Amino acid sequence: MNKIKSFLKTTFFGGFLVVLPIIVLIFVLNWFYEFLLDNIRPVTNLLIQTARVSEVIAAVIAVIIMLLLFFLVGLLVQTRLGKFFFEIFEERVLKRVPIYRIIKETVIQLFGGEKMIFKGVALVRPFQNDTLITAFITDESPNGYITVFVPSSPAPTGGYIYHIKKEYVTKIDFPVEQAMRTVLSLGAGSKDFIAKMKQLEIKEEK
Repeated sequence: MNKIKSFLKTTFFGGFLVVLPIIVLIFVLNWFYEFLLDNIRPVTNLLIQTARVSEVIAAVIAVIIMLLLFFLVGLLVQTRLGKFFFEIFEERVLKRVPIYRIIKETVIQLFGGEKMIFKGVALVRPFQNDTLITAFITDESPNGYITVFVPSSPAPTGGYIYHIKKEYVTKIDFPVEQAMRTVLSLGAGSKDFIAKMKQLEIKEEK
């Protein structure tokens, strides 16, 4: 009986882990599709009325126009003059909006820009005992404290910020992306950077 219960539980949980990401992906794609349609609707309506084209063709043309707009903006900010004016606009207007900086850094982080929110991976001892917690370094203070973000698992968008003395922070030479995968997978794969910490300890002893 216990084997049957264990089998059903394991099978159900395994199916849940397979299906849930697909559901979330469908939800996100559906949201993006509806958001896109809502924003291109004025353009499609204008094309339907003026060019007398079908709704599908109008929607395709509107999407192409938006992509061209993204391209032109990207092209503009690569020029010295465009970059200069955008930086002024960003400093004087956009950065005064409280959540703009957070949104920008998050987008850059997600889409692999050069600037990273996290400066590195660390194992920390916030309670000054043998408990190790996976953390991401966000800032370092000259007065001996390091600021880290400890994400919740499996949803890393939430978590806690700690300001910890340097002696309780072990920096690990480990890719941020791989460390984040261990958070998403409930700690699976953590042995790799725990092994890195052990290697550091052996070097320090020598």
